[in-house]
Amino acid sequence: MPRYALLVEYHGAPFAGWQRQNDQPSVQGAIEAALAKLEPREHTIAAAGRTDAGVHAKGQVAHCDLAREWDPFRLSEALNFHLKPAPVAILDCAMVADDWHARFDAAERQYLFRLMSRRAPLTSEAGQMWRVNHPLDAAAMQAGADHLVGNHDFMTFRSSICQAKSPVKTLDELRVEVVPRANGTEYRFHVRARSFLHNQVRSFVGTLERVGAGAWTPDDVGKALAAKDRSACGPVSPPHGLYLAGVKYPQNPFA
Repeated sequence: MPRYALLVEYHGAPFAGWQRQNDQPSVQGAIEAALAKLEPREHTIAAAGRTDAGVHAKGQVAHCDLAREWDPFRLSEALNFHLKPAPVAILDCAMVADDWHARFDAAERQYLFRLMSRRAPLTSEAGQMWRVNHPLDAAAMQAGADHLVGNHDFMTFRSSICQAKSPVKTLDELRVEVVPRANGTEYRFHVRARSFLHNQVRSFVGTLERVGAGAWTPDDVGKALAAKDRSACGPVSPPHGLYLAGVKYPQNPFA
């Protein structure tokens, strides 16, 4: 059966997450239902990352197996037609080797978290970023973030329901970008690693927001990391500011 890689974008608000669920809408379920319109049968697809409820994606990658060979462009067009009106889009499609795997072949995952500091509520971008109504110190947040880069035991920043075998991970980048906006400032947290623990990025951002607000010092982040204790973590940020921005592979299937 020919295998296809799919580059997927979605707005996470209507979904209970990526993973298929029996009684709630999911991104995986929406794509599998669209595939069933093309080849009527049960379909099971795999993704590079299982995003939580409310989390968005700009560069999720999944793969599917089909009974017949499709032109990749026509397959993406057909899937987009059948995905309507769900906020899910196939941005690109490519035929890959039969043993290529969206999850296990991934070399790096990139996340983006968007945080807006402004007094007024969000309107056109509501549900697309986390808003706080107080100023934030970007330099302090970056200084706190620097404690987290590298190979560490991230037990403090791991959800209690995380299923990973070990809390030890290597964080390659945690960079704070400042984007001036009308009547406010947007802070973008760029995070890169081969793999992540459950709620790890949201735990990072929620903790760093406390640093930016002055409630924590940058060194407090290092102390929380060293504690290896979930109770030492700061608040967990809401899901709607988080995006799976991209997935890297040894060879880009969409090149």
